[in-house]
Amino acid sequence: MTTQQNFAEIVDSADRLSIEEQENLIQILQNRLRDRRRAERVRDIQEAQNEFAEGKCYPATPQQLMEEILL
Repeated sequence: MTTQQNFAEIVDSADRLSIEEQENLIQILQNRLRDRRRAERVRDIQEAQNEFAEGKCYPATPQQLMEEILL
Protein backbone atom coordinates (compact mmCIF):
# COMPACT_ATOMS: atom_id res chain seq x y z
CA MET A 1 0.00 0.00 0.00
CA THR A 2 1.44 3.37 -0.98
CA THR A 3 1.66 6.47 1.14
CA GLN A 4 -0.90 8.24 -1.07
CA GLN A 5 -3.37 5.40 -0.53
CA ASN A 6 -2.81 5.55 3.23
CA PHE A 7 -3.28 9.32 3.18
CA ALA A 8 -6.49 9.03 1.16
CA GLU A 9 -7.81 6.42 3.59
CA ILE A 10 -7.03 8.67 6.54
CA VAL A 11 -8.79 11.62 4.92
CA ASP A 12 -11.81 9.43 4.13
CA SER A 13 -11.86 8.21 7.72
CA ALA A 14 -11.69 11.78 9.00
CA ASP A 15 -14.67 12.67 6.80
CA ARG A 16 -16.72 10.09 8.67
CA LEU A 17 -16.02 11.77 12.02
CA SER A 18 -18.42 14.25 13.53
CA ILE A 19 -17.53 17.93 13.27
CA GLU A 20 -16.48 17.97 16.93
CA GLU A 21 -14.29 14.91 16.42
CA GLN A 22 -12.73 16.50 13.34
CA GLU A 23 -11.98 19.65 15.32
CA ASN A 24 -10.42 17.55 18.08
CA LEU A 25 -8.34 15.66 15.51
CA ILE A 26 -7.12 18.92 14.01
CA GLN A 27 -6.13 20.21 17.45
CA ILE A 28 -4.30 16.99 18.27
CA LEU A 29 -2.39 17.07 14.97
CA GLN A 30 -1.50 20.75 15.39
CA ASN A 31 -0.17 20.06 18.89
CA ARG A 32 1.89 17.12 17.68
CA LEU A 33 3.33 19.14 14.81
CA ARG A 34 4.21 21.98 17.15
CA ASP A 35 5.93 19.54 19.50
CA ARG A 36 7.88 17.94 16.64
CA ARG A 37 9.03 21.34 15.36
CA ARG A 38 10.09 22.32 18.86
CA ALA A 39 12.07 19.09 19.26
CA GLU A 40 13.78 19.73 15.89
CA ARG A 41 14.76 23.23 16.99
CA VAL A 42 16.15 21.89 20.26
CA ARG A 43 18.24 19.31 18.34
CA ASP A 44 19.49 21.99 15.93
CA ILE A 45 20.48 24.29 18.79
CA GLN A 46 22.24 21.49 20.66
CA GLU A 47 24.11 20.50 17.50
CA ALA A 48 25.19 24.10 16.89
CA GLN A 49 26.31 24.48 20.49
CA ASN A 50 28.35 21.27 20.23
CA GLU A 51 29.96 22.39 16.97
CA PHE A 52 30.82 25.74 18.52
CA ALA A 53 32.28 24.07 21.64
CA GLU A 54 34.39 21.81 19.39
CA GLY A 55 35.69 24.82 17.47
CA LYS A 56 33.98 23.79 14.25
CA CYS A 57 32.30 27.18 13.88
CA TYR A 58 32.74 30.70 15.08
CA PRO A 59 30.60 33.77 15.71
CA ALA A 60 30.20 36.06 12.71
CA THR A 61 28.47 39.31 11.91
CA PRO A 62 25.86 39.49 9.15
CA GLN A 63 28.40 41.41 7.05
CA GLN A 64 30.98 38.63 7.47
CA LEU A 65 28.40 36.03 6.46
CA MET A 66 27.45 37.97 3.33
CA GLU A 67 31.10 38.35 2.35
CA GLU A 68 31.64 34.63 2.81
CA ILE A 69 28.54 33.77 0.76
CA LEU A 70 29.50 36.08 -2.10
CA LEU A 71 33.05 34.76 -2.44
